[in-house]
Parts: sequence; C-alpha cells; structure tokens
Amino acid sequence: MSLTPPEFGYLEKKIGRKPNPVELQIVAAEWSEHCSYKSSKKHLKILPREGKRVVSGPGYDSGVLDVGDGYVVTVHIESHNHPSAVEPYGGAATGVGGVIRDILSAGTRPIAILDGLQYT
Repeated sequence: MSLTPPEFGYLEKKIGRKPNPVELQIVAAEWSEHCSYKSSKKHLKILPREGKRVVSGPGYDSGVLDVGDGYVVTVHIESHNHPSAVEPYGGAATGVGGVIRDILSAGTRPIAILDGLQYT
C-alpha cells in the first residue's frame, strides 16, 4: 500500500471511520506516485501556464508553445517515477505511451523523445 501514515490518518478523518480493504486499495492507487504525482507536483507548479508564447499551458495534457514562423512545440514531461508505482515491473512503459498520447491529442506529432532518467 502506498499511503503514508499521515495520509491514512487524513483518510480516516475524512470518511469518519477506518476504510474497508477495498476502499483502502482504491484510495492508495489514486494517491499513488503514479496517479497523483506526489514527488513532482511542486516542480510542475512552477511551469508557466499563460503568456505571449503559451498556446496551451501545462495541465492534464501537454503544453504547447509558439516558437514563431507558424511553428509550435508541444512539450510533455512524464513526471511520475519509473517503473510505475502501480505496476512496478511492467509499468515502466506506461510513461512513453502517455507522452505520445498527450502529444497527439494536442494535434501535434512527436519528433523526438528523451529519456531523462538519472541514476544516483
């Protein structure tokens, strides 16, 4: 289960009782690193959401930036950890699919993909 003790306490307080096993697993999945971006949300909040060159700011989909001469650049960063917290062995490919899906759904096409994993 991916809930921290403070999160478990918050959940108990919010629903007024101990969650049953099914509720606990549903909430744990929804609050996981994969779904809620626990570790990266603070960094994503600093990205510009509006401005002269921002066609579509970051949010649920890719950001689109006007780079001039009729061109735009669609930027998508898959911010959750790999392998995925939901599926630790097979989930590492979920990020690439999400990046491609979100770029295509912005009406643009991918021309490059960078794997920015850093090993420490």
